[in-house]
Amino acid sequence: MVGSSRRNRAIWIGGAFAAALLVDVATKWLILNAVMVPPRVIELTPFFNLTLGFNTGVSFGMFQDFFLERPLVLAGIKMVIAVALVVWAMRTVRMIEATALGLIAGGAAGNIVDGVRQGAVTDFLDFHVGTWHWPTFNMADVAITTGAALLMAGSLFSSQPALRTREPSGNGKR
Repeated sequence: MVGSSRRNRAIWIGGAFAAALLVDVATKWLILNAVMVPPRVIELTPFFNLTLGFNTGVSFGMFQDFFLERPLVLAGIKMVIAVALVVWAMRTVRMIEATALGLIAGGAAGNIVDGVRQGAVTDFLDFHVGTWHWPTFNMADVAITTGAALLMAGSLFSSQPALRTREPSGNGKR
């Protein structure tokens, strides 16, 4: 993304953000209003179910007791983080990093919408092996995880240096 204009970068980041947010909001709406009426477990494969759940905490339900009575506090924290991610994305010169940050911020925004609207995040994707179940998650979590993986891949496989150093001037003598 080197040399691209700020406007083009904003469009790219906004696209990743909007895609993550729209996919998350649409799938949650479908689950709540069509698929899980009435709520039940829908076995799709021997290792994957649709299972309706609500998370009032942060990742994997951590701090549920604290945030149960304070959903707007959690939404506010997530909002600050999402804004910081967008600012970071606007300052990067790497396309993969900008895309990753847009996906993470868009996923966070999807979970913010749920937290404000209903006081909990709707989860419905349930992977399991036998009786061991991974914590249920949603498409916002998929966008956040994909963004994090892209950030890692971008830092590992980028041809650009992570930090640019200034070339010494002259012949190297002081």
